[in-house]
Amino acid sequence: MAELKEADAEQLHQEDVDIKGGGVSDTLVPEERQPAEDDASSASSTVGKTEALAGDNDAKPSTTTSDRHISIQTKLEGLEVLTDLNGAGRKACPLCPEEKFKACYSHKLRRHLQNLHWKVYVEFEGQKMCICHLPCRQLRPSPSRLVAHYHCVVCSVTIARKTDMISHLKRHVNKGETEASYSGSSDAYEIMKELGTNVQLMPNHTTPQKTDTYFNRKMKTNRQLVFCSLAVLAEERNPLESLDAFGATGIMGLQWAKHLRNAVKVTITDINEVCVKMIRENCNLNHIRVEGSRGSSRVPDGGAGDVDGVPIATVEVAKMDANVIMHLRSFDYIHLDPFGTAVNYLDSAFRNIRNLGIISVTSTDTGSLYSKSLNVTMRHYGSNIVRTEYYKELAARMVLATVARAAARCNKGIEVLLAVAVEHFVLVVVRVLRGPTQADESAKRIRQLIHCQWCEERVFLKQGSMVEENLYRQLPCNCHGSMPGKTAVELGPLWSGPLFNSGFLRRMLFAAVQHSMEDIQPLVKTLICESECTTLKSSVHGPTALINQVECGVVIKVQKVEESGTADHSGKRKTGDEPGNVVKKLKSDGSLEHPAFYYGIHRHSIRGMNMPKLNRFLQYLTEAGFRVSRTHFDPTGVRTDATLDQFKSVLTKYSVPTYTNTTHLQPSEHSTVTL
Repeated sequence: MAELKEADAEQLHQEDVDIKGGGVSDTLVPEERQPAEDDASSASSTVGKTEALAGDNDAKPSTTTSDRHISIQTKLEGLEVLTDLNGAGRKACPLCPEEKFKACYSHKLRRHLQNLHWKVYVEFEGQKMCICHLPCRQLRPSPSRLVAHYHCVVCSVTIARKTDMISHLKRHVNKGETEASYSGSSDAYEIMKELGTNVQLMPNHTTPQKTDTYFNRKMKTNRQLVFCSLAVLAEERNPLESLDAFGATGIMGLQWAKHLRNAVKVTITDINEVCVKMIRENCNLNHIRVEGSRGSSRVPDGGAGDVDGVPIATVEVAKMDANVIMHLRSFDYIHLDPFGTAVNYLDSAFRNIRNLGIISVTSTDTGSLYSKSLNVTMRHYGSNIVRTEYYKELAARMVLATVARAAARCNKGIEVLLAVAVEHFVLVVVRVLRGPTQADESAKRIRQLIHCQWCEERVFLKQGSMVEENLYRQLPCNCHGSMPGKTAVELGPLWSGPLFNSGFLRRMLFAAVQHSMEDIQPLVKTLICESECTTLKSSVHGPTALINQVECGVVIKVQKVEESGTADHSGKRKTGDEPGNVVKKLKSDGSLEHPAFYYGIHRHSIRGMNMPKLNRFLQYLTEAGFRVSRTHFDPTGVRTDATLDQFKSVLTKYSVPTYTNTTHLQPSEHSTVTL
């Protein structure tokens, strides 16, 4: 709304901003100064005229960034030229509403502009951003309280404090974003291409509080992992209905529709009208037909969204709350990616999800997940956690426990297919299993964790009631007897089952290779090795891939013949004979599950000793008879079934002292030191 204030003073402002058009501005000044020479009633009429134009501006969600706000000037005369200070009569301040600063005479208005607006400006590349008191900020629901703010010259966002604006401009400089990056373009939108999909972005798309169509470039890994999981499910059932519950720019749903085509029926929803309009424009940009719900428009055949009259895909776009649409309709695949936690949408997601469907949940509230805001963690997830060396896996298991409880309330169980915690998000992908029996099995996987605060040894609490004083007895460490005070704490509830499904990850790797996603292929290979707790890269590809998928209980069409043959020998009913039926899930062997949690090699290093290289140390653990692998949670972490004492013993055995006495060296070593 702040940009509307400059509607009557635009030509006067060009005299100060554009030096080349000085002659033209001089001819326009007399005509524009006439309304300013009137009394305060003329100023109020100008405000009314501006508000009348608000309806037209709502149809156009953004303006060109080359039209700067009137509070951004190069010198003080730029503010004074907005009103005729040389004329007679009372005049209103162009940067203050009438209820805050009443119309006054020229000498008082000049002091007001200089002392209130100009004195506290923020300078950036010759442009001075003065403080503005107009009702531009719409963050608070109360319109009566106006907040002074600055308008950014780069991205046109509004920031209240001067120090925050200075920090905001420094971030623009670090990213290489300057005023010239946007002023040279006649279009306010920026076109970004990812995975062959084009989307329009606003200049302030990286600030969630300042824009509705938020877009984060760092979430590319998350979007590709979700896409691969959907591509795997598309191989099992065709067509399937998928939902992107929080569309924003709609890039995730558009990627699904553009690459999987008729294999999926994509539905993109958002509660914000600006986001819905942006999603429809991005559909036209990618030649995708829009199927709107009630009251929404449909792209006509042969329009801008078609290629030679035929669209490449069809997407349904709806303005609806995520909880509402998940209660009304059933889906095979649901992706939840709200800004922050997703606990408010889990009950609705499990309400109508189809059997053997998949739900992927992305959580970005790292403050509560990584033990920085313990009160928020208890409020959202109902878990008690502390900061540990394995805090990322602790966060993933806490989210899975919340997901399992939400599924159990709907008489459904879950099978965890993937749990990833990289950068600033936690992604979990689960398969839904209907029935109270499956719900009970999943609920049994939710347990408490006993954590030693001295050595950070940990073990899941066995099922059954237990006295608090005897918690330390389940820990394999001896810290309770050697250290004073309470050494063990009870954390949780947490998910105690496996975090990965080896067979599902292999099929995700195949989908990543098929769709040329080179960025996530190393990550998926690491997850496969971590799920099997092995360091052998050859296990990622090979003739045993299908066998490993059967052992992990993954549904695969090509295994119907093998499953039917197995059923004949066991005397059970054949489930793979009828076309379209899904093979019944096999129970995975407990010995194949990867060990819970990991140890940091630097956290448990010995002072004064040089540790072996990480890959060499993994080889030493394997030779000692332990299962071992690296983990994506921590680049220096080691996932192994060895206890902490066994881990430290192997680490101590192959560590060498940092400083050695030269008197104990061999003669050849003496000569080397002398040289």
